[in-house]
Amino acid sequence: MLNRRKLAVRALLAVVFWPSLFFFWFLGPFVFFLLSTTSSEVCPLLERREQFLASANGTLPMLVLQNLIYAVPIVCLVLWSRLLPDPARTGRVVICIKLFAVGAILGALWEYGSSLLCDGYGRPFFSPAWQMTSYLPIANLAVNIPLYILVFSLGRAFSMRDDDPAADAVHPDETTS
Repeated sequence: MLNRRKLAVRALLAVVFWPSLFFFWFLGPFVFFLLSTTSSEVCPLLERREQFLASANGTLPMLVLQNLIYAVPIVCLVLWSRLLPDPARTGRVVICIKLFAVGAILGALWEYGSSLLCDGYGRPFFSPAWQMTSYLPIANLAVNIPLYILVFSLGRAFSMRDDDPAADAVHPDETTS
């Protein structure tokens, strides 16, 4: 009975994990980037430093929501790891958590910096260091590619049955006795 419950929980986690991985991680960045930056129509209307800061700070709730939604596959991996303890997989889940944290910080800095610079209109108001945020997508990609590969492989390993399905099957000669 316990094996069936574990199997059901694993299946439920897989039902949450795979759609969130594909829709949030592969399609989400395009949508969230548009939602979490200051729009290009607003940028020309901003004239003072305080307006740029207010506009960029207005994107912070969307950045927090974005990172919470992106964390769903990682949470699934942590739950799978607790359900099926394996030291090798647990170590790889910890690596995923660290890579995810670095990627989330880089992504948030990039999106916040993009809002602060507002497509170039805000450059006179802020330090040239914020212009360096335009290079963060390259660093973020360098972190996210291994993260995606590791999360995908862990998700695949966790969502597949470890036991032998043939052992659970009822054989015809056993039902007659």
